[in-house]
Amino acid sequence: MSSEAQAAALGSRVTTGTHVTTSDLSDFDERIRRTINAAWEKKAFNLTVLDLRDIASFTDYFVIASGTNRRQVQAISDEVVEQLKHSGTRAARVEGYQTAEWILVDYGDFVVHVFDEKARRFYDLERLWREARRVDVWPPGSEISNLKSDESDQPERDMPRSLTDL
Repeated sequence: MSSEAQAAALGSRVTTGTHVTTSDLSDFDERIRRTINAAWEKKAFNLTVLDLRDIASFTDYFVIASGTNRRQVQAISDEVVEQLKHSGTRAARVEGYQTAEWILVDYGDFVVHVFDEKARRFYDLERLWREARRVDVWPPGSEISNLKSDESDQPERDMPRSLTDL
């Protein structure tokens, strides 16, 4: 059954992006694969890679992940920084670590964004950078590895105006 048929059967819509499992990441740079695996090790969810090479000059990729709370968001960020440091790649800068609503880890040619759930919905980088090629990354063995609901076309009235509205 095609992913579109599976989505229809489940009442979901398939995004226009690509969906891969962690075992299918060979198209990505080793550092991005390490980033994704480090995030999975700390139970990150909703991992997405945006390929910005054709639309932005300041970086090539965004790696976006979510955590459920402040401690998990920090743990995901810490694991990414540590794993990449062990492989010889140091972050140019880390921002937002103390509040941990949105931690940005800048590696120059790619930027890692780790969000808590509310901030991820509010800032919605996938919508802001919708022209980018989008790759949703699912853990191996995930039953929905070929599906993801596209929430970006919800009516504007449902969009929060501030973090306190979430």
